[in-house]
Amino acid sequence: MPARSAPATAIMNKNHVRRTACGWRGLLFGAALMVAQGALAQFTQVPAPQVQGTPRPSTAEIETEFRIDAARHIYAAYPMRIYRGKLPPLLYGIMMVETEIDATGQVLNVNVIRKPAADEIAPWVLAMVRRASPFPAPGAMRGSTVKFTETWFVDKSGLFQLHSLTEGQR
Repeated sequence: MPARSAPATAIMNKNHVRRTACGWRGLLFGAALMVAQGALAQFTQVPAPQVQGTPRPSTAEIETEFRIDAARHIYAAYPMRIYRGKLPPLLYGIMMVETEIDATGQVLNVNVIRKPAADEIAPWVLAMVRRASPFPAPGAMRGSTVKFTETWFVDKSGLFQLHSLTEGQR
């Protein structure tokens, strides 16, 4: 094999470096895609609520008190999805939801007030709220319907905390 000149060797080395860098970028992109798909898989199925029957009526007289009763109901409905302890510094999604229920605790309407950055979270949260119905009946509150807002803090694992009952963040 003939000896190569210095410029030809330098070109070959640059091409090798480019191929290696492209290979690493591709590998990192593939790994990031697998992590994103893993996080996405957590939100493809809505778990069945664990609460059976009609909950006791709420004694709350104002929306902020009722919101805590509703949060406790959601925690009781999905105990396997509650993030225990302080939340990590970076959350996968934060979503604010307004829920309207009737005098018997049935969900009438659920609206997104603040959309999460991860699109797959919104339908998952909305379905969980609807499936948790009936909520505690707002017996002590005036009117035929009650609206309350709740902020959902969602981890990439599919576990969550609600603002009304959060344990804070690290």
